[in-house]
Amino acid sequence: MIEVEVKAKINSFKEIEDKLSQIGAVKTKDEFQEDIYFNSPVVDFAETDEALRIRTTKQNNETNIFITYKGPKIDAKSKTRKEIEMGIANSSQCSEIFEALGFEKVRTVRKDRQYFSYQNFEISLDDVEGLDPYMEIEIALDDGKDYSEAQESIFKLFEKLGITDGFERTSYLELLEKL
Repeated sequence: MIEVEVKAKINSFKEIEDKLSQIGAVKTKDEFQEDIYFNSPVVDFAETDEALRIRTTKQNNETNIFITYKGPKIDAKSKTRKEIEMGIANSSQCSEIFEALGFEKVRTVRKDRQYFSYQNFEISLDDVEGLDPYMEIEIALDDGKDYSEAQESIFKLFEKLGITDGFERTSYLELLEKL
């Protein structure tokens, strides 16, 4: 899968929630996410622009756990990249396996995320521990599909919501590491 994603810093969650409501976006869920990031013993993911994480999500009384690999960004305007994800049963055991193979824990990123749906867009408002408010808009495409049209439609939606600057290609992990 190709994840076509653009992220921007926003001033206020309330302001964006109101604008999303005005255009007809529907809130689909609230979720807490905890991401444990790892670095490879073979290559430095910070240099290769890759990511490997274990994500635990909590929504109401439901907990889900995933391993996610994200490949390097494939363009200069967005965070578009290949993403491979699969569900697992136990984050602690997975972490032990990674560490036994030489992977090192880099950092844990925690956030509260509100999800909204609008047309073919998934929109999230992210309250990341230690960072200002952010919004992400993404479209998932099958591997090999041209992503330029999807990317352009994401920027048009940002513009429709009054956001024309503050775009950020850096991951939350990288933003926190810079602090």
